[in-house]
Amino acid sequence: MIEVHANLFVGHEGDCFFYEKEGWAVVHGCKIPCHQHAVGYSGNLPRTHPNYLVLERGSHLFLNMIDPDLPLFMPATFAATLAFMDKFWGTRKILIHCNQGNSRAPSLALLFLAKRLRVIDGTTFDTAARDFKRLYPPYQPGAGLLRHLRENWTRIE
Repeated sequence: MIEVHANLFVGHEGDCFFYEKEGWAVVHGCKIPCHQHAVGYSGNLPRTHPNYLVLERGSHLFLNMIDPDLPLFMPATFAATLAFMDKFWGTRKILIHCNQGNSRAPSLALLFLAKRLRVIDGTTFDTAARDFKRLYPPYQPGAGLLRHLRENWTRIE
């Protein structure tokens, strides 16, 4: 787990916890095992399920998020994540994790730092990524996520 800004941490699956931990909020940026565990399914969830994209439970946000080479990301996922982080910012530490801590979780942290806190240059995704890599050198967004963020940067609020 690496603190990329005061009280904002990026981690991997080993940093994950499902219980309420005083002073913490967690964004679980992975379908397997977190979203599946929280929603209670294996395989795939029907798109009509009310928690198909996200499940917010207390101070935890579970995302049905994978990291494919083709961009399959939904705007609602990013909107829910930023809204969740807005809710807990300033009152709790926030951990964002994915399976390996290289792509999804740091991309969500990058969005928060650029779009909400404005502590990195959010003019374009590439300028934000350049600034973010100084804070989190292991950042390596997957091809699909990279493409999605570049193509949709101005629409993500």
